[in-house]
Amino acid sequence: MSELFGDDYITITDEDGVEYELEVLCSVEYQGSTYLGVCPAGQDEETELEVSVLKVTEEDGEELLEAVTDEDELAAVYELLLDEYEEDQEDED
Repeated sequence: MSELFGDDYITITDEDGVEYELEVLCSVEYQGSTYLGVCPAGQDEETELEVSVLKVTEEDGEELLEAVTDEDELAAVYELLLDEYEEDQEDED
């Protein structure tokens, strides 16, 4: 994970050096790991959100984000993220 712009936005750099700004919608813990629900920054509210699930890992003391490729893990984490996001939205109202 490279730069943190506050509580809700991060910039990540892929292996080709391309930077992406993402909005962190929520995070959850699952089986001892942290996962983030993210979407591209700047999406308007009328567009259907393109939510991605990223797993926080650590390598050589540096936090990294990686895509979740296991379908069962992805489904379980997605449900937790959806529940957490809905709870966050209810708290804001």
